[in-house]
Amino acid sequence: MDELGTVLGVWAHPDDETYLMAGLAARAVRNGSRVVIVTATRGEAGSMDDERWPPETMGDLREQELIRCLAILGVSEHHWLGLPDIDMQTALPEEGYEKVRSLMAEIQPDTVMTFGPDGMTDHEAHKSVCEWSTRAFHEVGKPGARLYYATVTPEWGAEFLPLYEPFNVFLPGTPPITPPEELGIDYRLPPDILDIKMRAIDQHESQVGAMREAFGEDIFSRSMNAEWFRLAAVKA
Repeated sequence: MDELGTVLGVWAHPDDETYLMAGLAARAVRNGSRVVIVTATRGEAGSMDDERWPPETMGDLREQELIRCLAILGVSEHHWLGLPDIDMQTALPEEGYEKVRSLMAEIQPDTVMTFGPDGMTDHEAHKSVCEWSTRAFHEVGKPGARLYYATVTPEWGAEFLPLYEPFNVFLPGTPPITPPEELGIDYRLPPDILDIKMRAIDQHESQVGAMREAFGEDIFSRSMNAEWFRLAAVKA
């Protein structure tokens, strides 16, 4: 059994889980743990190229991308919250909270992974998911469970933020930077797990194709070869 126990990842869009916890998810599944992923929206507002990826088909496309991704990771439990994806400045409908709360009460995870209050990218939907996950954790979480917020290290920021800047992934003030000694999870992906993660990322072609082409395989892979979380709370 993996030391993370039953893992619940709560995210806003298809692909959030892949960038931030795909390696941890694949490792946990391999070690016999239950991994459940929750996705609030189908990411229908996420077209990077309206001609190649028409907005009216984005929801269906990204849904299929995520299904393929999770199959590669070995994650067989997934829940859609069915909420609308509008834009980076719009919070998600509050009805999502009760859905997250219900799932957390039912699953009783040992480990919850999500965004911090910064939303990782300052995306309002990410912040909604953080607030719901945190509130539900404190209300119905399992005693002894741990809540983790995604983060990056200063070294990662110094090397890769300049490369990501042209793609407007991170709004000003993000991502959150956490010194290594303050990390709750510091997972450097071994080659076999990194290979699984990169194959999972490849399924999100509508989101990562341009970045992979611009960065090149080696740089993009190095930007994805570690996953970091800070410990936000332990349920009493």
